[in-house]
Amino acid sequence: MRLNFIGPLMPTLVDKPPQGGDWSHEVKFDGYRSQMIIDEAGTRIFTRRGLDWTVKYRDLVAASKSIEAADAIIDGEIIVLNAAGLSDFGALRKAITARQHDLYFVAFDLMHLNRHDLRDMALEERREILAGIIPPDIRIQFSQALPGDAKSIFHLVDQAGLEGMVSKRRDSKYRSGPSTNWLKTKCYAIGEFELLGVEREAGKPAFALMGEIGTRKYVGSAFINSSRAIRERLWKKVQEHAGPAPKGMKRPATQWVKPGLIGRVKHLRGEEDLRHASLQDFREED
Repeated sequence: MRLNFIGPLMPTLVDKPPQGGDWSHEVKFDGYRSQMIIDEAGTRIFTRRGLDWTVKYRDLVAASKSIEAADAIIDGEIIVLNAAGLSDFGALRKAITARQHDLYFVAFDLMHLNRHDLRDMALEERREILAGIIPPDIRIQFSQALPGDAKSIFHLVDQAGLEGMVSKRRDSKYRSGPSTNWLKTKCYAIGEFELLGVEREAGKPAFALMGEIGTRKYVGSAFINSSRAIRERLWKKVQEHAGPAPKGMKRPATQWVKPGLIGRVKHLRGEEDLRHASLQDFREED
């Protein structure tokens, strides 16, 4: 029997993790959401959008042979760990092309097993079965639930430098698409970026447009909610450093600045571009 890709269940982003015993909590890994399908044709690994990337994951395909199942569809995340033991999204692309031995598949849900569709079963039951078929293999691991209350777990996840946590209703069924049965809570990081310009429109919040330091490649905008003193100092510096728009950028009501202003930005951890970002302070480049 040849199995087909199943659209993944997508968690909803929230500001705080849900409380109470109806939820279980796991680490949110910083990698590529992936689906491993095992059937009579062998093992195939798909991206979140259903692209077949099997040829990119040769070592993980080989490791899947030790999974105790005739056929299965497993939901998980492909990651690479850094020296601190944390999933490192920045190193993932390089590992796929040059360091296959550094890849891990972290399994967290099971939709199909041995000719049975498990999506109508409760999450806890699916995960209990999944844990039973995952071998003690260094390349394929089971995503363990974190013990304790949600607030304490989130604090520890944040202190450890992890991307965040995912909370799941213990009795939830697996349904493809966006869902509030799974909730993701992300941690924040502080980073420095180059100020490209400030967007100001009457009656609207002001935003700092930020770029990578050195390349000035646009990475997103940051809400300017700093103190009045910092805002006034910023407006003054923006006028002093007024310059042309970076190549290819067209934004209305934006005062562009020349290179030399560096912003300190609070933003969601584990995102390629700035999300839920705010400008905390800024300085002139040394």
